[in-house]
Amino acid sequence: MRLKIRATAVFAVCILLLFQNANAWNSIGHMTVAYVAYQQLTPTEKARVAALLALNPNYKTWQGYIKPGAAPADQQMYVFMMAATWPDEIRGGTTYKLDGDVPPHSPEATANIGYTDYFQHDYWHFVDMPFTSDNTAPLPAVPVPNAETRIVDLRAALSSSEPDALKSYDLVWLLHLIGDVHQPLHCATRVTATQHRGDAGGNAVTLTGAVPELHAYWDSLLGVGTTQDFALALKAGALLPTADATAAADLNEADWVNESFAMAQKDVYVSPPIGPGAMPYTIAPDSPYAQQALKDAQGRVALAGARLANVLHGALAQ
Repeated sequence: MRLKIRATAVFAVCILLLFQNANAWNSIGHMTVAYVAYQQLTPTEKARVAALLALNPNYKTWQGYIKPGAAPADQQMYVFMMAATWPDEIRGGTTYKLDGDVPPHSPEATANIGYTDYFQHDYWHFVDMPFTSDNTAPLPAVPVPNAETRIVDLRAALSSSEPDALKSYDLVWLLHLIGDVHQPLHCATRVTATQHRGDAGGNAVTLTGAVPELHAYWDSLLGVGTTQDFALALKAGALLPTADATAAADLNEADWVNESFAMAQKDVYVSPPIGPGAMPYTIAPDSPYAQQALKDAQGRVALAGARLANVLHGALAQ
């Protein structure tokens, strides 16, 4: 989840403390994407990803979340699901350096050096495609690198002859970023007369109730939990529709981003309940907006999982 400074430093700190573990689609959404993908991998591919994920620094931690007695095949699936949360997990603590939402003009912005990279790379998680609902101009440029450009690079790297230590890093980022770009608010920022640089993918649009931001609302549509709650992702996965095969076969990253961008304009920034400004709005749990949002989220997660599987089919064949 992208966090922007709000009206005061105190408010920003409060939000950070409350949502520091809330991530894009949050952990449940990301693990559900991975669950969908895993069902479509071949036994050979499952063995390959298991070997790569064993190289991740959090591997033993993930294994520790699994109850004793789980079948080996299930254990491998659970680890695959949990691995999809790793790029958000590194945002906590002091091991990894916070480098912000704006790409730096330095080599680490596009580095691919594996687990010796201790930058969080927040700007890899989204594509700020701007649009305006009040004719505000000019629209800001889309920063690079971003989620779309990194998916392109990481897919190429995973398909290359690089060592497994690097491929492990590429894999966990791909598991995560392909999920990210299927979340509408990771591919859009609304520009208005009062927010010339955009609303940070809905992070600057506040809501009443337990979830204080529009972005966080969409992140949590499939459920709320941490990496340890992978069983919730299994339940969420069972409720998903089957992704359209033709759409799942579209492996053009730009198409994925454009779909999310269009959905953000059509279904996210809908008035009512979401008005033109940043002040708190109310989304009733049983409202048409909430029902459509859940349907959208389930469809996008199912499609992300199917596309992730198709990406891995190609990349792991190398």
